[in-house]
Amino acid sequence: MNRRAFLCGLALEALSAPQVGEAQQTGKAPRIGVLAGATAATYTARFDSFRQGLRELGYVDGHNVAIEYRYADGKLERLPALAADLVRLNVDVILAVAAPETDAARKATMSIPIIFAGHGDPVGTGHVASLAKPGGNITGMSQMLPELSAKRLEVLKEAFPRVSRVAVLWNAANPTKALDWREAQRAAPTLGIALQSHEVQGSGDFARAFAALSRQRSDALMTLDDPVTITARASIVAFAAKERLPAIYGLSDFVHVGGLMSYGPNRTEMYRRAGGYVGLILKGAKPSDLPIEQPTKFELMINLKTAKALGLTIPQTLLLRADRVIQ
Repeated sequence: MNRRAFLCGLALEALSAPQVGEAQQTGKAPRIGVLAGATAATYTARFDSFRQGLRELGYVDGHNVAIEYRYADGKLERLPALAADLVRLNVDVILAVAAPETDAARKATMSIPIIFAGHGDPVGTGHVASLAKPGGNITGMSQMLPELSAKRLEVLKEAFPRVSRVAVLWNAANPTKALDWREAQRAAPTLGIALQSHEVQGSGDFARAFAALSRQRSDALMTLDDPVTITARASIVAFAAKERLPAIYGLSDFVHVGGLMSYGPNRTEMYRRAGGYVGLILKGAKPSDLPIEQPTKFELMINLKTAKALGLTIPQTLLLRADRVIQ
């Protein structure tokens, strides 16, 4: 039996389990807390997909379930207070968008189930015991992000073989981004690339980082995305355009606002699956019985309009492999 079949079997087994959640036993509509590090606009499509996953298990927002959203607007220091607020509301389950949100929720409660929608490395950060048996009150979807940092460098090098100095814009205060950074460092020498680290921890750090980037005159830019960089995506894309830097991102959100390329898992599908996991919890499943799911589909997105504006030519071989091309 392959891993995906194993995971699906466990999920279906949990779905068919006879348990009924406490909130349903009392006749009270269950409440879901959503903890998100970036702005509300960042998650519009993803939360639509999350609610779709809930509907597939019979839960409709505003009908038989209530959803409480809390956004940190790119200020990760707000996450602990927002998580504590959801715990005070006594929600039945918390959807934590990624690693920083998971960490804040985990520190706020050891009893309320926590489902993460896209964690970079849940085992490496110690948030779960293992992928197959997470243990405790936490489970969800893993994005496999450390490994993808190397893959993005490969895509960047394939697109622009002469690239040798790549600036990396990232939040060093985020533990999973430190894992991403180490993976990128391991991969860079074999690709003939030297990395230049530019750290940001909040909106006030970007002016300094952009100034340093301009001075160092890198050949290209890569971001290690988390709520801090995602919230500033328009500014980052505008800077790359001003400096005429080819750039690759982990999220298609950057490409939608004019970024050149992105490569990463299909996050819309991951949020739908996360909605399914939340539904399973509401039906009585335990987080410790639901294995961590890993993405099976990865998407390469290329903005040809941006490439033309920058005077760049994308190899035909890469365009043929792209899942989406913006003309």
